[in-house]
Amino acid sequence: MQRRSRGINMGLILLLSQIIQVGINNIPPVTLATLALNIWFFLNPMKPLYNSCLSVEKCYQQKDWQRLLLSPFHHADDWHLYFNMASMLWKGINLERRLGSRWFAYIISTFSLLTGVVYLLLQFGFAELMDEPDYRRNCAVGFSGVLFALKVLNNHYCPGGFVNIWGFPVPNRFACWAELVAIHFFSPGTSFSGHLAGILVGLMYTQGPLKKIMETCAGYSGYQNHPYGRPGYTEVPRNYDAYTAGLSEEEQLERALRASLWDRGNTRNSPPSYGFHLSPEEMRKQRLYRFDGQ
Repeated sequence: MQRRSRGINMGLILLLSQIIQVGINNIPPVTLATLALNIWFFLNPMKPLYNSCLSVEKCYQQKDWQRLLLSPFHHADDWHLYFNMASMLWKGINLERRLGSRWFAYIISTFSLLTGVVYLLLQFGFAELMDEPDYRRNCAVGFSGVLFALKVLNNHYCPGGFVNIWGFPVPNRFACWAELVAIHFFSPGTSFSGHLAGILVGLMYTQGPLKKIMETCAGYSGYQNHPYGRPGYTEVPRNYDAYTAGLSEEEQLERALRASLWDRGNTRNSPPSYGFHLSPEEMRKQRLYRFDGQ
């Protein structure tokens, strides 16, 4: 394993600060394990990013299918990790308490694999339809394909209301699509297909046959009436505004993005935006995209 050593990782520090403020005991076990796993792989990547990112060329043409398992849990830099895991923290708390830990772990595992498969299908389709071979070489890492799928679930279980996206109120049912477009235009280098794949997987679960298929394979229902899946557990109301300053998840991430841009703009000899170097030859052969979650 190769350990990253680029000085102070402000994104990682900010993420750990949020986890501490929420309180480890207040984070459901599967959500906490997912956060820990992503942080561990960021600090101790199993493989370099070029050997773990997901692309049609690497997976399908070169038969390197292990990338389907590796790519969601590797991140390009500390701010990429922060955006995704801050989003995972809130989505995980809400959904795991609603669905139970066992089913939520099943969802995370299934979505992590399935979003990668759908991403490959989308990239292959775009390459064929547009006659553009670069789509087969575009390589992506990050957890936000899964996060977009979880966003669809969260909006499905909590319909109604509005969210603030870049200063505009958007109805919950359209939030995923608005974020897909906003991120594509305002955050260059992110993977449109990766985020779209997550939305499609989420819709397959909420509107399609995926949930029934998962229930059939697991042999039990995917909805639990008790938080954390434990009968007798009583959830204690908590005032999350004490450490979020009353900001929504989208507003928190928007502020973090501004901090990220400031941090990069005021760092001399800063590394490339995504935390690794590309030789001219590599630039010609392959693009690397990241999945940034909202």
